[in-house]
Amino acid sequence: MPIMASMHSYTPIKLEAFKVACSSCNLRELCLPVGLSQPDIEQLDSMVSVRRTVARGEMLFRTGDAFQSLYAVRTGFFKTCVSSEDGRDQVTGFQMAGELLGLDGISNDRHSCDAVALEDSQVCVIPYTQLEELSRDFGDLQRQFHKIMSREIVRDHGVMLLLGSMRAEERLAAFLLNLTQRLQARGFSGSALILRMTREEIGSYLGLKLETVSRTFSKFQEEGLLEVKQRQIKVLDPEGLRKLVNGTPSC
Repeated sequence: MPIMASMHSYTPIKLEAFKVACSSCNLRELCLPVGLSQPDIEQLDSMVSVRRTVARGEMLFRTGDAFQSLYAVRTGFFKTCVSSEDGRDQVTGFQMAGELLGLDGISNDRHSCDAVALEDSQVCVIPYTQLEELSRDFGDLQRQFHKIMSREIVRDHGVMLLLGSMRAEERLAAFLLNLTQRLQARGFSGSALILRMTREEIGSYLGLKLETVSRTFSKFQEEGLLEVKQRQIKVLDPEGLRKLVNGTPSC
């Protein structure tokens, strides 16, 4: 049975007491307020007054839930997935600190996927109706929100290309490069990382079997591209990964 999120995981925050504000968040360069003026950010501060803690394995939201809020990941890691006709989960994305969850619910007012925490995580809850109201008043906020939605569309197109035209080695190399780039943008190492997702989840996302993912990791290690110790990955030759993605003909 799916694990339901505990009602106690909602934590109201008084901004004045705890200084929980978009204007003081160290993720603001990666999240919603990018490029906003100080008055606009202060307005956003008044809206983002709730954080929610989601324990590892819990759902932030599930398919069919009424769409009410967007969620900015503050700490932790999530996966989004949908159920296929045969009952298996198909992973559709991985989200980390500074990224938004919940955009899938805008079109039909209901979520079209499950969002599951891969580790103990925390999100800022952004009520969508309030965001819409603020967007009407502040053009910069509306433009930034459109940029975020566009970025998600571009990312989806990238995944389609990844699955449609690349061999297994190219898919995994592109995935690892994307992951390290996103982590580096958040101040983490661009070469050493701990995978929060399993190899099976990576395979589901990339359209590969578990055995293929494991075999490709081993091949990358043998070729000196990676150092692999279970979930600890060290990229030894990023240029080699890039050449694999850009220079190897698809079969």
